Amino acid sequence: MKRSRSSARQTSGEALGETQGTARGTAHGAPPGRTDLGRRLVARREALGLSREELGRRCGADANYVAYLEDHVATPAIGTLLRVADALGVTVDDLTGASAERVPGRSGARRDTALVPMAEDECRRLLGTHGVGRIAVSTDEGPAVFPVNYVTAGPGVAFRTAVESPAARAAGTRAAFEIDHIDDVTAGGWSVLLVGGLTAVTDGAELRRLSAVARSHPWAGGPRSHWMLITPDRVTGRRVVHGG
Repeated sequence: MKRSRSSARQTSGEALGETQGTARGTAHGAPPGRTDLGRRLVARREALGLSREELGRRCGADANYVAYLEDHVATPAIGTLLRVADALGVTVDDLTGASAERVPGRSGARRDTALVPMAEDECRRLLGTHGVGRIAVSTDEGPAVFPVNYVTAGPGVAFRTAVESPAARAAGTRAAFEIDHIDDVTAGGWSVLLVGGLTAVTDGAELRRLSAVARSHPWAGGPRSHWMLITPDRVTGRRVVHGG
């Protein structure tokens, strides 16, 4: 799931475009001077539950300067952007939007590479507890793959969807779930694949637990409150490594 693939991918636009940023700043109730940088900064900060003061302490800046970056057209130095991005756990490209429309994996391959399998414990570590992955199911029209926000749930992963979605209708079948990471700088990356039974979560206590640990609503929005669980009987992963 990249780029580091972060939630900053949701909004596209120029990094520090003064004209475009000012014109767009009035959308969605944002301050008139807010640029794409400001919107991305606010979205990531709020997703992490940080106040402006807390973010300022993390990156060595005054809270008033954080507010200025969020609400006005600003051209901070690269050092400042690096500190703010690091404090937010994203890259500078993620923060400025430079990577928003960039398809990963376009850099040239290196000659000294190999594809090696990963142990299950490393696969599970990479799954983490939250993120975006892809669920592959069989439908009446053939195989289909859908991106979903997910959380780990015991040995498996759970995600929310609409009651009548193809993923929900696939309950009782075998499905696959995949996450990956592509690094264009090093021409490397990894992928993790889970294969197993797909079921609807119906236990009340488990539904409450999953809703409590989910950091946000699904990015797709809408009435997506139907929890599904894939319980894998096979967990595999592969990583691109460089020799020397």
